[in-house]
Amino acid sequence: MTDNPLQPVFERTVAEGEYRLHRTWPGLLATGAVGGLDVGMGVFGLLLVKESTHNEMAAALAFAIGFIAITLANSELFTENFLVPIATLAAGQCSLVELVRLWLGTLALNLAGGWVLMAFVIGGFEKLRPTAVEVATHYTHQGIGWSSFATAVLGGTVITLMTWMQQSTESVPAKLLAAISAAFLLAAGSLNHAIVVSIEMFAALHAGAPFGYLDWLGMLGWACLGNMIGGIGLVTVLRLVQVGGNVVTETGQQLDRERKSSRSRH
Repeated sequence: MTDNPLQPVFERTVAEGEYRLHRTWPGLLATGAVGGLDVGMGVFGLLLVKESTHNEMAAALAFAIGFIAITLANSELFTENFLVPIATLAAGQCSLVELVRLWLGTLALNLAGGWVLMAFVIGGFEKLRPTAVEVATHYTHQGIGWSSFATAVLGGTVITLMTWMQQSTESVPAKLLAAISAAFLLAAGSLNHAIVVSIEMFAALHAGAPFGYLDWLGMLGWACLGNMIGGIGLVTVLRLVQVGGNVVTETGQQLDRERKSSRSRH
């Protein structure tokens, strides 16, 4: 084996990816649903603080509540599942079908969890209705174009960088710092993140927004494309190159040997 300092990081990443990819459907879907609920709590905090203070930076800090919850509660976002499972695929420890299963299941349940939570938030706090509409209409005014695409690429880049930073340390405070930093950039920069913006738009839709679900669906598709280009193209691929092909190959071979040895013992 090599003495590459990134090897332990890559091995932890592949181990985490194996766990995520090989879960049962109920486990995968439940994790996706609570991921949507956790981010929804961040959106709830953002709306409360923005409505009370009218301060964008304070609201962005409040939004970090959702990413703290994701980190400590081990839930997942669709965009968090770029680097980790792709590293597992590169090491030969999963199939493309398993990767697509993870993406589709997590995406669908992130959205469902967020939609349900926003129904309760807007139903319970009518004073948040104007703020929810104000926050979400920013994205409909951007429309489908270069500006919204560029911020979607940045959104995917930020979240996947957060994932890599968290995989690079076993320190809980360091993981939280990465989560808070990424959440702040997303909210303060109004980056076009498929799940976050969807949940913000769901809040506005529950509040009687001047746009509809077709507008949300168009935004979702555009954001997913940009998020994947940023998260996969600008972070995941480059980090795998940084790790090195020899480490990727050796890690996969070592895991295969361990799996064969385990089967022979049983």
